[in-house]
Amino acid sequence: MCRVIVTCRSMLWTLLSIVVAFAELIAFMSPDWLMGFPRSDSNAGGAGVDSREYRPSLGLYSRCLRIGSRGVGVSCGPYAGAFGEVASGFWQAAMLFLAAGTFVLGGVAFISIFSLCFQSILKKSLFNICGLLQAIAGLLLMVGLMLYPAGWGSEKVRSYCGPEASPFKPALCSLGWAFYAAIGGTLASFLCAVLSAQAEIATSSDKVQEEIEEGKSLICVL
Repeated sequence: MCRVIVTCRSMLWTLLSIVVAFAELIAFMSPDWLMGFPRSDSNAGGAGVDSREYRPSLGLYSRCLRIGSRGVGVSCGPYAGAFGEVASGFWQAAMLFLAAGTFVLGGVAFISIFSLCFQSILKKSLFNICGLLQAIAGLLLMVGLMLYPAGWGSEKVRSYCGPEASPFKPALCSLGWAFYAAIGGTLASFLCAVLSAQAEIATSSDKVQEEIEEGKSLICVL
């Protein structure tokens, strides 16, 4: 029989697991990891053309550039047609670790929805299993984030950040929101791992057990 058990801690863990998975996915796909040095919109020899400066952005496999005579259009898309064309070997390795971590978090987020109805798998706590997976995902993401700045010395990065760019030194570039979102998601994945233990305690408390014995199929406990 499926019993829906909802507690504050288990619901918080479920919602945070979903948010973290989406945050990592959006950060991974975003081109806003590095913000390039300012450059002009105007075309060469274009009299009277607005020459306001803008900053192009560069992601793991995509980029955003302003186009048009007045820079009113923005072109965003992948700069790499294949995995081997990614800016550097360090970024390729970072992508693999980040993608693996994001995939695990996505799987846990999907499973967490069913934790409202099923709290164990083969007599093993669903929360403990998911918490372990989230900790593993956090480690994968952490390795990916440590590899990422090692690729700042590539030719692609130098074209955006200047010739002084080198590993762990972005020169004229600044870090974009996607990088910080990835860091936040990584820290939150470890928080989810801790909350999973609290969710397990909350859903197996004496009060929950009492309501199960009373035959209730919907149990809500604060």
